[in-house]
Amino acid sequence: MSFISTKGRYGLRVMIDLAEHNNGDYVPLSDIAERQGISEKYLESIVGTLSRNGLLESLRGKGGGYRLIKRPEEYSVLDILKCTEGSLAPVSCLDKSFNDCPRVSECNTLPMWEDFYKLVTEFFASRSLQDLVAEPGSGDFVI
Repeated sequence: MSFISTKGRYGLRVMIDLAEHNNGDYVPLSDIAERQGISEKYLESIVGTLSRNGLLESLRGKGGGYRLIKRPEEYSVLDILKCTEGSLAPVSCLDKSFNDCPRVSECNTLPMWEDFYKLVTEFFASRSLQDLVAEPGSGDFVI
C-alpha cells in the first residue's frame, strides 16, 4: 500500500519541473514528459487536474503548454497533493468535515488517526514548491 499514489508523486514532479522552468512562458507538455521520463498521455490527466483546480494555467496551440499561476513559494506541497490525491486522510471517517461514523464515540483508535492526519497535513503544509526546487538532491524529499 502506498500512502501517496503515482498521480500525486508525478503531480509534484510536474509542478517542480514548471517551477524550475518558470520564465513566464508556457512549457509544452512534451518537454515536461521528456525531462521527467513520464508518458505524455499519463501527464495529460495530471495537468488537467492541476489546471481545473487553479494550480496551473494552460494554453492550447502553437506556443502553448502549461505554466504556474503563482510563484513557487506560494504553493504548498499539501495543496498539490490534495489536488492530485483528493484526500490524505489515513482512514475514511476523517475524509469528511463531519465524522458520521456510528462508532465515533467508542472508537479507541480515532484519536491516533486524528493525530497522524494532523502531523501529515502540517508537514506537507509547511513545505512549499520552492522548498523542493531549492534543494535538489538533498535527500530530504523523495518523490
